Amino acid sequence: MFYIKFYELENGQKPALDFICKIKDQKLKAKVFRSLKLLESFGNQLGEPDSSFLEDGIFELRTKHSSNIVRTLYFFQKGKVIVVTSSFIKKTQKTPKDEIELAIERKKDYEKKNK
Repeated sequence: MFYIKFYELENGQKPALDFICKIKDQKLKAKVFRSLKLLESFGNQLGEPDSSFLEDGIFELRTKHSSNIVRTLYFFQKGKVIVVTSSFIKKTQKTPKDEIELAIERKKDYEKKNK
């Protein structure tokens, strides 16, 4: 079993968790939390179509409900820890480069703080 942690900003905010909690479609929100539980259960064994590798140690968890698609970006740490960096509604075919860059930046920050 893996353990999910949400990346935390200096002010204590957890952007990914905040985003997920603000999803208005209750079924979509429930599906995102169910996807996170699936990730917690299977960790690095979870593959397509639920999860895929993007770049620089960043993975994306996919959650779909009707026409809405939520992408949750994360990375793995020692001790079976999964750090969720961000979540967003996907509107284009490819994952936006700025979202990937933000996840990479947060990964570097997390690793620097948790050496």
